[in-house]
Amino acid sequence: MKGKFVTILALSIGAAISSAPLAAHHGFANYDTDKRVTLKGTVAEWIWSNPHCLLQLDASDGSGQVVRWVLETENPSSMIRSGWAKDSLKIGDQVTITVVPVKGGRPVGRIAEVLLPNGQKLHGRGISADPKTSEEPPKP
Repeated sequence: MKGKFVTILALSIGAAISSAPLAAHHGFANYDTDKRVTLKGTVAEWIWSNPHCLLQLDASDGSGQVVRWVLETENPSSMIRSGWAKDSLKIGDQVTITVVPVKGGRPVGRIAEVLLPNGQKLHGRGISADPKTSEEPPKP
């Protein structure tokens, strides 16, 4: 009986240790969480899939050049709980998006809030559109 307990305990500890890198995937270290960028642009692609939904947005930079932004959210089941749907965004939609950019200035970020053409607002999960009231990052 004691041998079985020790074996189960050892396997449990091993599983916990080996799964630690998975939690690191969901960190916010790559993002400038104190900064928000508002983009007005055209939906180029909306990918509703696991492990993260992705949006490609064409937006003008300060000099008038069109820049393709790649923006992520959570997985579809989490987004559904926040009011999103597979057809929330359509190619060609003109939207205004508040994003948390990555550090280093690349056109990549995490969606905090989307203003749709019909005036509806959709909120990203785990992060606020206002850096002063930033939400707790999502749990893995």
